Amino acid sequence: MKRFLVAAVFSLSAATSVWAQAPQAPEIAARNYILIDMTANHRVLAERDADAPQDPASLTKLMTAYIVFNALKDKRLTLEQTLPVSKRAWEESRGGRSGESVMFIDTTMTPTVDQLLRGLIVQSGGDAAVALAEGTSGTVENFVAAMNKQAAAWGLKNTHFVNVGGMTDPSHKSSARDVAVIAMHIIEDYPQYYAYYSQKEFTFNKIRQGNRNILLTRDPSVDGMKTGYTEAAGYCLVASSHRAFPNGERRLLSVVMGTASKTARADESQKLLNWGFAAWDGLRLYAKDQAIATVPVWKGQAPTAKLGVAGAVFVDVPRGESAELKTEIQHTEPLVAPLVAGQRVGTLKVSTKAGAPVAEVPLVVQQDVPQAGLLGRAWDALRLWIK
Repeated sequence: MKRFLVAAVFSLSAATSVWAQAPQAPEIAARNYILIDMTANHRVLAERDADAPQDPASLTKLMTAYIVFNALKDKRLTLEQTLPVSKRAWEESRGGRSGESVMFIDTTMTPTVDQLLRGLIVQSGGDAAVALAEGTSGTVENFVAAMNKQAAAWGLKNTHFVNVGGMTDPSHKSSARDVAVIAMHIIEDYPQYYAYYSQKEFTFNKIRQGNRNILLTRDPSVDGMKTGYTEAAGYCLVASSHRAFPNGERRLLSVVMGTASKTARADESQKLLNWGFAAWDGLRLYAKDQAIATVPVWKGQAPTAKLGVAGAVFVDVPRGESAELKTEIQHTEPLVAPLVAGQRVGTLKVSTKAGAPVAEVPLVVQQDVPQAGLLGRAWDALRLWIK
């Protein structure tokens, strides 16, 4: 069974998209878009047709990079490792079939994984995508299977990949929301590689190419992520921006798909990000590792345990609007030892006074509680039976 505790009621300048007077999003000249506050439990601040499957163009390469990052984590690749350039990758480099962006590799070269990642991310090289796919999985087809397996594991129902670079194909689809999920996984799962996305230019084979994400030079708060274009997709951009606020730093992620030009995708993304920061305040309810409640423990060497959150809890509230937020703790009852620090035993739910959900955060035990001795366990077993 679960035990319910009302932990606190916060009077705040308050909330998220559940509010009756939520700010109206600006008019965005894009076929599809989504804006997410990553700091506030991935809260969606605005969206339009975010689940509609679309041609993702080179936004595909976000997943391509993620699969390579997985291989680096598993030590199947290293950044210093060199990879051969196959004829297939070289053909991509000539832009023969697709005309897509390239980093200009050829079959006489053995670029490192690091160079290929920069070619993939900074220069949006389709040739780099093929070389990395073959170096990671043996064949492009095997790599694409890994991309789809990862998408399925994340529940991306509107995504299906048939190639690694984003060439137009009737079966090659994703949505603004699914693309946002991929981007957020890169930022959160692999922060050590995220700096690739902020690199403004890269020179390879004596050819210097600039990053096509012009927000990197226009807005100092933007530190990534990826552009895309095909005739079918229009001009697309995933942009990530982090700005300071009184209790820390907020990160917003925007995805716009199907804009009319390179300038338009940057302008519409900037408009969306600026609105998100201006119209919504980020509020911190709990600090990282803050104890929220002390609850009884049965059959343990300690009679109680402190419950808290592993990370800081933030919510978004419309700027200038005052409202009450309510938090409710739900935890397993009875809570029986042994317990391990960090073990999830419940949920912290944040809602408006009217009961509209704002956020749900895992509730964890903050210290180890070893099992009691035989007599202690027997005594608590009796007490539980009587109870």
